[in-house]
Amino acid sequence: MTPPLIFIVIPAWNRKSDTLACLETLRALTYPCYRIVLVDNGSTDGTTLAVREYWPVVELITNTTNQGFARAVNQGLSHAFEHGADMAFLLNNDTLAAPDILEQLLMAYSEAVGILAPKIFYMTEPQRIWSFGGRRHPFTLEKTGDPRGQLDGVTWSRMMECDYLVGCAMLIPRHTWERTGGFDERYFIYYEDMDFSQRVQATGLRLLAVPNAHLWHKVSVSSGGSDSPNERYWMARSSVLFFRKYARRWQWLIVGPYRLGSAVKTTLRLLVRRRFESMRFSLRDGRGRQAVCLHLSQILPIVLSGFVAQIG
Repeated sequence: MTPPLIFIVIPAWNRKSDTLACLETLRALTYPCYRIVLVDNGSTDGTTLAVREYWPVVELITNTTNQGFARAVNQGLSHAFEHGADMAFLLNNDTLAAPDILEQLLMAYSEAVGILAPKIFYMTEPQRIWSFGGRRHPFTLEKTGDPRGQLDGVTWSRMMECDYLVGCAMLIPRHTWERTGGFDERYFIYYEDMDFSQRVQATGLRLLAVPNAHLWHKVSVSSGGSDSPNERYWMARSSVLFFRKYARRWQWLIVGPYRLGSAVKTTLRLLVRRRFESMRFSLRDGRGRQAVCLHLSQILPIVLSGFVAQIG
């Protein structure tokens, strides 16, 4: 039998060296039937020129400006399925893949599955898990059960059925694309994968995390690093959309206090780590000022907009 044609879809925004390193690991893939499409989101560091020079087989989609992660993903997925893909493997450009990652994912595939994802490790600590899927709390709608930060071991050696998988790496069959229409482009970055996971589940398809499929990830590179002002800004902004979209009226009695507590905890942690020092570079522009405000009280727009939407 002919193996399924898989398009590897890589959204990229700058980070030329990371993108080239990612592509280099794909050169070692043992799966025989794949193509690569890179969606460049207006990079200014010569990413597209480098890819054209060193990787002429890569199919390039170029945007003149940064369209956001969800929009770039949909461009890549649309290109893949319009050109005959049976599946698309969504992959961050700041990752390194194991040579057998596609075979391992395919071994877990069935028609009842909507998304398959590998076990993802921190690149700086290759045995420490960054993501292996997780569950969604029925009341707070937050992620739960993700072994993030734990060392790999027997506990995480079994197939995991999940409520959400991260957009860093997802194998998406054609029937999932046809049923969902891809990612919600209102999310510029963050929460788009939780939203997509929830919509895929709503169609009756399963989400599986595959223990023997391995990937290594540089965390939060595209947004400036974990806990950077840019990451905090987009995390808070996207959470407004997510909770307005999915929290029911009664859930706001739980979601509001829970998110408030989480915001206070994050703010205190950042204060202790003196992360506010890193904001001074961006205070001159509007986004920098918004980032400061969201560091201090990122729950307020969530609660206010949620109550307006649910009560009004």
